[in-house]
Amino acid sequence: MKLQKQHIVLLLFAALVLGFAGAYAGVKLAQPGPDNGQDSAANQTDEQNQENVEPPAKIQKVARAYNLIKDNYLEDVKDKQLIEGAIQGMLASLEDPYSSYLDAEMMKNFNDTIESSFEGIGAEVSMVDGKVTIVSPIKDSPAEEAGLRPNDQILSVDGESVAGLNLQETVQEIRGKKGTEVVIKIQRDGVSEPFDVTLVRDDIPVETVYSEVKTIDGKKTGLMEITSFAENTAEHFSKQLKELEDKGIEGLVIDVRGNPGGLLTAVEKILKNFIPDDIPYVQIEDQNGQVSKSYSNLGEKKPYPISVLINEGSASASEILAVAMKETGYDVVGTKSFGKGTVQQALPLGDGSRVKLTFFKWLSPEGTWIHEKGVKPTIKEEQPSYYFTNPVQLVEPLSYNDTGDNVKNIQIMLKGLGYDPGRTDGYFNQDTEEAVKSFQKEHELKATGKVNDKTAGKIETEIVEHIRSGEDDQQMEKALNELYQ
Repeated sequence: MKLQKQHIVLLLFAALVLGFAGAYAGVKLAQPGPDNGQDSAANQTDEQNQENVEPPAKIQKVARAYNLIKDNYLEDVKDKQLIEGAIQGMLASLEDPYSSYLDAEMMKNFNDTIESSFEGIGAEVSMVDGKVTIVSPIKDSPAEEAGLRPNDQILSVDGESVAGLNLQETVQEIRGKKGTEVVIKIQRDGVSEPFDVTLVRDDIPVETVYSEVKTIDGKKTGLMEITSFAENTAEHFSKQLKELEDKGIEGLVIDVRGNPGGLLTAVEKILKNFIPDDIPYVQIEDQNGQVSKSYSNLGEKKPYPISVLINEGSASASEILAVAMKETGYDVVGTKSFGKGTVQQALPLGDGSRVKLTFFKWLSPEGTWIHEKGVKPTIKEEQPSYYFTNPVQLVEPLSYNDTGDNVKNIQIMLKGLGYDPGRTDGYFNQDTEEAVKSFQKEHELKATGKVNDKTAGKIETEIVEHIRSGEDDQQMEKALNELYQ
């Protein structure tokens, strides 16, 4: 399958364990572990993880509150509502966005996703400063195609505010049947007003590894993209890596841009292909400060150069890979990653529901904790400015002499498509008008020089397709150019 050339950063899946940024709109439980929802960081059984602890005497206070509500509250309250509310309240008090409660229905959705595919918009989200925030996109998903990107905050779903909802509740609102529409209101940094994005839900496949060979300066170069770290990712990666090596590759680029993370075991197995046995590929620190180090059986590094591509949508397991490669001496190209340095396990409560708790920190080979800091690339490279333009929502058509963010977005997109607007500062001058006319003529639109909804929509569609083509993927180009230096 053809390797994707870029990421229009966005996403919404359902919580992978390594728990990266929070919850996926449908994925197997916290991708903590193989099939039992536990994080493979420690690979303990559920029974081992649930040692009996005598509850404090003050737990009676909770029972009294329960009885007071049941006996005296004005309206009838179901037991389930109170019990699950108490669990959610305890987890909320931890002030940890990665610890959460997943009821039986959420667990079913989560498990369905990892094994095959799920229905949704394809974006991973997290709770950041109390707001549901997009972390990164899934390859070829509706979210990616719509141009959502990291740090977009979700304000409402189908006109209903998500304020007061937890992460899983918001995910449940966004998920839905294939072919149905969902309208999400987005607040984006640098944009003064929130805007609506309409998406059509689809099947989101869980194919996670893509590879191809390109010839760069006469050298066969392998390109491998990992979109998430799921159950079969390591197996597929190793198989495709061998196929590339059998074709005689002389260098390799591993692309984890927009990859929100996943199973710790998956990234561990992948790193065993590259990290020699004299340094740990990851370190795990428990709540007592005890650190365990993991090593490969690899005698020496690969005989060819390797670079890793990251961006702000690379989180959790992606960061484990990136920082391990970086500290082993490989180049990391792109922009600073998300910053998720904890490991979660999901433990059963006996009725199909689970509590996902932060159990560990993960540390780099040198013992660095990247949590809330991210992994800095060894070679920083930004993408073109049109990668970060915003959807244009018009009240009136844009025309000569108009100013504002919408004009600026149109100008940047036109320039990215090869039309010369004369400027990109948000002032609609004559050059911009001529650029609009040229675009309209070439796309069989009425050449008025004004930007109405139809023209704006066509410009946005063309820029998304242009980005997806990878023609101006400056980060990939930089990685390839530097690979053999």
